[in-house]
Amino acid sequence: MFEQLAIIGCGLMGGSFALALKRAGLVKRVVGYSKSPTTTARAHQMGVIDVEAASALEAVAGSDIVLIAVPVAATEATFKTIQPLVTPEMLIMDVGSTKRDVVDAARRALREKVGSFVPAHPIAGKEVSGVEHSDVDLYQGRQLILTPIERTQARQLQQAVDVWTALGSRVVKMSPESHDAAFAAVSHLPHLISFAFMNAIAGQPQGQDYLSLAGPGFRDFSRIAASDAKVWRDIMMSNREELLAQTKIFQLNLQAIELMIASGNSEALEGLIDQASLARSHWRMVQQQK
Repeated sequence: MFEQLAIIGCGLMGGSFALALKRAGLVKRVVGYSKSPTTTARAHQMGVIDVEAASALEAVAGSDIVLIAVPVAATEATFKTIQPLVTPEMLIMDVGSTKRDVVDAARRALREKVGSFVPAHPIAGKEVSGVEHSDVDLYQGRQLILTPIERTQARQLQQAVDVWTALGSRVVKMSPESHDAAFAAVSHLPHLISFAFMNAIAGQPQGQDYLSLAGPGFRDFSRIAASDAKVWRDIMMSNREELLAQTKIFQLNLQAIELMIASGNSEALEGLIDQASLARSHWRMVQQQK
C-alpha cells in the first residue's frame, strides 16, 4: 500500500486513477493539484482527492506515488516543477498518449532522478473530459503500455506493473519508439480521419441536412471526433513524424479504392472491401480471446 498519491491534473484520467486506487485499498491519502483551482475543488468535493494542493510541488511533498495527468505539452514544465522533491523511492508515472517526447522531457527535467519515472499509457478514455466524468472502472480490462528506459529503476518498474495489474489492466512493455509508431497507426490516425470526416460533412452547404439522416454506423465511426481539441492537438503535434508517415499509407489505400470506383472495376473494389472486412474480423477475434 502507498501512503500518499499525488495527482497532478485532476481530470478524467487522474480522477479515475485515484478512485480506482482507493477502491483497491492501495493508497491511504490522495493529494491533488490542477492548474484550475475550481477543478481541484471539484475533485475534493467529489471525494476523488482528500487534500487540495496549491501547487504541483506541494502535491508531491510526502507522496510515494505520483501520477502526472496533464496534456503532453505541459509534461516537461511539470517535471521541472516537482524535480526538487523527487526521491529515489518515489514512483512517478504519466498517462500520455505519446512516449518519446515525454521520455525526452523527463531526461531533461528530472536529470539524475529520471530513474523514478516509469512512462505509462493506459489505453482507456472517453470522448468527454473533466473530473466529473471520472470512472472507477475506466482501466478495468484495458491494456496499459509501459515504456521503461535504460535508467528506469527495476523497483519502480515492478511497482508500476503491480499497481496497474491490481486495477485490472493488462500490462504490456515496449520501447517509446515502438509505442509511438504503433499508436500513430491505431489511435492517432483514426482520430485525425474522424476529425477530417466531420469537418468535411459539416462544412458542406447541406451538411446539417445530411447529418440529420445519420444512423448507428455514422455514430460509431464519428464518436472520437468529439474528443478534446487541446489534448489531441498536442498528441498529433508531438508525434507528427509517425502520424504523417501513417497518413501517407492511408492516402495510398484511399486512392486505390477511389481508382477502382472511378474505373468501374467492381470486382477489384469488392476484393479491397473483403480484404478490410477479413482484417477487421481477425482483429475482433483476437480481442475476444484476450
